[in-house]
Amino acid sequence: MLIIGMIAAFLAAALHVFIFYIESFAWTTRALSVFGMDRESAEATKEMAFNQGFYNFFLAIEAFAGIAVYFLASPTVGLTLALFGVGSMLAAALLLFVTSPDKRSAAIKQGFLPLLAVVILAAGALL
Repeated sequence: MLIIGMIAAFLAAALHVFIFYIESFAWTTRALSVFGMDRESAEATKEMAFNQGFYNFFLAIEAFAGIAVYFLASPTVGLTLALFGVGSMLAAALLLFVTSPDKRSAAIKQGFLPLLAVVILAAGALL
């Protein structure tokens, strides 16, 4: 079961790398259609998005590191890192869901894989 949870964590981390790319490097181009905003709004929020993109990237690195450590060195330490990474992703998605009703669809997309990973990894750790 933990292997399936690690696959879900990997997919969640990969999604956050994509979010990193969109927010940090494609904010005034591709992000316009992804987030449904105009160029003027994108230009006005470009610095904020750049910073937020890196936040998502660091969460992905944490999850990837946990997966690597789980398989290569210490399953307990790796599981802890992976859970902390995907748990943080899930917490961010929940915060977005609660505080921004107009962005609930994005919050669900952002939070589904981390939720899946947290549930499977936690269940696997208890078995």
